[in-house]
Amino acid sequence: MRCIAVFVGINHASAKLDFANNVQLSLTLAALSLGLWWTFDRSRSGFGLGITIAFLATIVTQLLVYNGVYQYTSPDFLYVRSWLPCIFFSGGVTVGNIGRQLAMVNVEKSHND
Repeated sequence: MRCIAVFVGINHASAKLDFANNVQLSLTLAALSLGLWWTFDRSRSGFGLGITIAFLATIVTQLLVYNGVYQYTSPDFLYVRSWLPCIFFSGGVTVGNIGRQLAMVNVEKSHND
């Protein structure tokens, strides 16, 4: 639950905090996302999942914007916002932790039966 709360906080920070420029916002969100991974996961697979999700989801988002399906008011990284990969990374880590916890519950139930 704490991991989900931190993820929601990172998402809220990306929308509500006002920084002088997008580089500061991106670096702050990158530090928060790495802090989320370090605090709640610390595994190579979790880090790899986060990087993979961030890369693939950013590419898909760029394709959607390029094809006119979606539009950002002020893109600063090709067609999307520069902080978007940080949000996807922290989301991948959060969902990975949820999946890992659900898998552990199913393993415990099968051992008790």
